[in-house]
Amino acid sequence: MGTTRTPRERWIEAGLEALSDGGPEAVRVEVLAKRLGVTKGGFYGYFADREALLEAMLDTWERESTDDVLERIEHEGGDPKAKIRRAGELTLSDDRLLPIDLAIRDWARRDAAVAERLRRIDNQRMALLRDMIGTFCSDPDEIEARSLLAFCAAIGAHFLAADHGDRTRAQVLARAADLLLDITHPESLPHRRGRGDRRG
Repeated sequence: MGTTRTPRERWIEAGLEALSDGGPEAVRVEVLAKRLGVTKGGFYGYFADREALLEAMLDTWERESTDDVLERIEHEGGDPKAKIRRAGELTLSDDRLLPIDLAIRDWARRDAAVAERLRRIDNQRMALLRDMIGTFCSDPDEIEARSLLAFCAAIGAHFLAADHGDRTRAQVLARAADLLLDITHPESLPHRRGRGDRRG
Protein backbone atom coordinates (compact mmCIF):
# COMPACT_ATOMS: atom_id res chain seq x y z
CA MET A 1 0.00 0.00 0.00
CA GLY A 2 1.19 3.51 -0.80
CA THR A 3 1.81 6.15 1.83
CA THR A 4 -1.21 8.36 2.51
CA ARG A 5 -0.42 11.98 1.76
CA THR A 6 -1.02 14.49 4.55
CA PRO A 7 -3.98 16.65 3.41
CA ARG A 8 -3.28 20.23 2.40
CA GLU A 9 -5.67 21.48 5.09
CA ARG A 10 -3.57 19.85 7.81
CA TRP A 11 -0.50 21.77 6.70
CA ILE A 12 -2.51 24.99 6.79
CA GLU A 13 -3.97 24.19 10.21
CA ALA A 14 -0.53 23.34 11.58
CA GLY A 15 0.74 26.63 10.17
CA LEU A 16 -2.05 28.59 11.85
CA GLU A 17 -1.31 26.87 15.16
CA ALA A 18 2.38 27.74 14.83
CA LEU A 19 1.46 31.33 13.94
CA SER A 20 -0.73 31.58 17.05
CA ASP A 21 2.05 30.18 19.23
CA GLY A 22 5.03 32.08 17.92
CA GLY A 23 4.19 34.45 15.09
CA PRO A 24 5.10 34.06 11.41
CA GLU A 25 8.73 33.26 12.26
CA ALA A 26 7.50 30.03 13.87
CA VAL A 27 5.92 28.84 10.61
CA ARG A 28 8.73 26.65 9.26
CA VAL A 29 8.30 23.66 6.97
CA GLU A 30 10.58 21.44 9.03
CA VAL A 31 8.81 22.36 12.26
CA LEU A 32 5.38 21.76 10.77
CA ALA A 33 6.43 18.40 9.36
CA LYS A 34 7.64 17.37 12.81
CA ARG A 35 4.38 18.56 14.36
CA LEU A 36 2.41 16.52 11.84
CA GLY A 37 4.69 13.50 12.21
CA VAL A 38 5.58 13.41 8.52
CA THR A 39 8.51 14.25 6.27
CA LYS A 40 8.62 17.67 4.65
CA GLY A 41 8.60 16.22 1.15
CA GLY A 42 4.80 16.11 1.03
CA PHE A 43 4.65 19.85 1.70
CA TYR A 44 5.92 20.67 -1.77
CA GLY A 45 3.14 18.67 -3.38
CA TYR A 46 0.79 21.43 -2.23
CA PHE A 47 2.89 24.56 -1.86
CA ALA A 48 5.65 26.03 -4.00
CA ASP A 49 7.35 27.45 -0.92
CA ARG A 50 6.80 28.80 2.59
CA GLU A 51 5.35 32.06 1.22
CA ALA A 52 2.64 30.09 -0.57
CA LEU A 53 1.72 28.42 2.73
CA LEU A 54 1.56 31.76 4.53
CA GLU A 55 -0.77 33.07 1.82
CA ALA A 56 -2.99 30.00 2.12
CA MET A 57 -3.10 30.46 5.89
CA LEU A 58 -4.25 34.06 5.48
CA ASP A 59 -6.86 32.94 2.95
CA THR A 60 -8.20 30.39 5.43
CA TRP A 61 -8.31 32.91 8.27
CA GLU A 62 -10.06 35.46 6.06
CA ARG A 63 -12.71 32.98 4.93
CA GLU A 64 -13.38 31.62 8.41
CA SER A 65 -13.49 35.02 10.11
CA THR A 66 -15.77 36.68 7.55
CA ASP A 67 -17.71 34.47 5.14
CA ASP A 68 -18.11 31.55 7.54
CA VAL A 69 -19.09 33.82 10.44
CA LEU A 70 -21.66 35.68 8.34
CA GLU A 71 -23.11 32.41 7.13
CA ARG A 72 -23.43 31.09 10.67
CA ILE A 73 -25.08 34.17 12.16
CA GLU A 74 -27.57 34.32 9.29
CA HIS A 75 -28.34 30.62 9.68
CA GLU A 76 -28.76 30.89 13.46
CA GLY A 77 -30.97 33.97 13.12
CA GLY A 78 -31.95 36.37 15.88
CA ASP A 79 -32.33 40.12 16.02
CA PRO A 80 -29.45 42.44 15.00
CA LYS A 81 -28.18 42.78 18.57
CA ALA A 82 -28.01 39.00 18.96
CA LYS A 83 -26.18 38.75 15.65
CA ILE A 84 -23.58 41.29 16.74
CA ARG A 85 -22.95 39.37 19.96
CA ARG A 86 -22.73 36.08 18.08
CA ALA A 87 -20.31 37.48 15.51
CA GLY A 88 -18.09 38.70 18.34
CA GLU A 89 -18.23 35.32 20.06
CA LEU A 90 -17.29 33.49 16.89
CA THR A 91 -14.30 35.66 16.04
CA LEU A 92 -12.91 37.46 19.07
CA SER A 93 -13.98 35.14 21.90
CA ASP A 94 -13.33 31.89 20.08
CA ASP A 95 -10.53 29.63 21.32
CA ARG A 96 -9.38 28.98 17.76
CA LEU A 97 -9.90 32.16 15.74
CA LEU A 98 -8.99 34.63 18.48
CA PRO A 99 -5.30 33.58 18.86
CA ILE A 100 -4.94 33.63 15.07
CA ASP A 101 -6.53 37.08 14.85
CA LEU A 102 -4.25 38.52 17.54
CA ALA A 103 -1.17 36.95 15.91
CA ILE A 104 -2.10 38.41 12.54
CA ARG A 105 -2.55 41.86 14.09
CA ASP A 106 0.97 41.65 15.47
CA TRP A 107 2.27 40.36 12.13
CA ALA A 108 0.55 43.22 10.29
CA ARG A 109 2.69 45.73 12.20
CA ARG A 110 5.74 44.43 10.31
CA ASP A 111 4.28 43.37 6.95
CA ALA A 112 2.50 45.83 4.66
CA ALA A 113 0.69 43.12 2.67
CA VAL A 114 -0.68 41.52 5.83
CA ALA A 115 -1.66 44.97 7.12
CA GLU A 116 -3.64 45.61 3.94
CA ARG A 117 -5.45 42.29 4.26
CA LEU A 118 -6.22 43.00 7.92
CA ARG A 119 -7.61 46.39 6.93
CA ARG A 120 -9.94 44.69 4.45
CA ILE A 121 -11.18 42.22 7.04
CA ASP A 122 -11.66 44.87 9.72
CA ASN A 123 -13.56 47.03 7.23
CA GLN A 124 -15.92 44.12 6.59
CA ARG A 125 -16.42 43.66 10.32
CA MET A 126 -17.05 47.37 10.82
CA ALA A 127 -19.55 47.32 7.97
CA LEU A 128 -21.45 44.54 9.73
CA LEU A 129 -21.46 46.52 12.97
CA ARG A 130 -22.71 49.63 11.18
CA ASP A 131 -25.51 47.70 9.50
CA MET A 132 -26.63 46.02 12.70
CA ILE A 133 -26.34 49.09 14.94
CA GLY A 134 -28.09 51.13 12.27
CA THR A 135 -31.24 49.08 12.85
CA PHE A 136 -31.76 50.72 16.25
CA CYS A 137 -29.72 53.93 15.96
CA SER A 138 -30.36 56.58 13.29
CA ASP A 139 -27.53 59.07 13.90
CA PRO A 140 -24.62 58.25 11.49
CA ASP A 141 -22.04 59.72 13.86
CA GLU A 142 -23.36 57.70 16.76
CA ILE A 143 -23.47 54.55 14.64
CA GLU A 144 -19.81 55.02 13.74
CA ALA A 145 -18.83 55.76 17.35
CA ARG A 146 -20.70 52.75 18.73
CA SER A 147 -19.19 50.51 16.06
CA LEU A 148 -15.68 51.72 16.85
CA LEU A 149 -16.14 51.34 20.61
CA ALA A 150 -17.59 47.85 20.23
CA PHE A 151 -14.69 46.73 18.04
CA CYS A 152 -12.07 48.34 20.28
CA ALA A 153 -13.57 46.75 23.39
CA ALA A 154 -13.59 43.32 21.79
CA ILE A 155 -9.94 43.52 20.76
CA GLY A 156 -8.52 45.72 23.50
CA ALA A 157 -9.89 43.55 26.30
CA HIS A 158 -7.27 40.94 25.42
CA PHE A 159 -4.41 43.41 25.96
CA LEU A 160 -5.68 45.35 28.97
CA ALA A 161 -4.06 44.31 32.25
CA ALA A 162 -6.26 46.41 34.55
CA ASP A 163 -8.49 44.95 37.27
CA HIS A 164 -12.13 45.90 37.80
CA GLY A 165 -12.52 45.77 41.56
CA ASP A 166 -15.14 43.20 42.54
CA ARG A 167 -16.28 42.82 38.94
CA THR A 168 -14.87 40.30 36.51
CA ARG A 169 -13.69 41.28 33.05
CA ALA A 170 -16.52 39.22 31.59
CA GLN A 171 -19.09 41.16 33.62
CA VAL A 172 -17.71 44.52 32.58
CA LEU A 173 -17.54 43.54 28.93
CA ALA A 174 -21.11 42.27 29.06
CA ARG A 175 -22.27 45.58 30.54
CA ALA A 176 -20.26 47.53 27.97
CA ALA A 177 -21.96 45.53 25.23
CA ASP A 178 -25.36 46.32 26.75
CA LEU A 179 -24.55 50.03 26.68
CA LEU A 180 -23.26 49.96 23.12
CA LEU A 181 -26.20 47.91 21.91
CA ASP A 182 -28.69 50.07 23.82
CA ILE A 183 -29.88 47.22 26.04
CA THR A 184 -31.22 48.43 29.38
CA HIS A 185 -31.51 46.44 32.59
CA PRO A 186 -33.43 47.37 35.74
CA GLU A 187 -30.54 46.35 37.98
CA SER A 188 -26.99 47.61 37.95
CA LEU A 189 -24.02 45.35 37.39
CA PRO A 190 -23.68 42.96 40.37
CA HIS A 191 -20.46 43.49 42.27
CA ARG A 192 -20.07 40.15 43.94
CA ARG A 193 -21.69 37.55 41.72
CA GLY A 194 -19.46 35.35 39.59
CA ARG A 195 -16.14 36.23 41.20
CA GLY A 196 -14.79 32.91 40.05
CA ASP A 197 -15.33 33.80 36.40
CA ARG A 198 -12.15 33.94 34.39
CA ARG A 199 -11.04 37.33 33.17
CA GLY A 200 -10.25 37.70 29.50
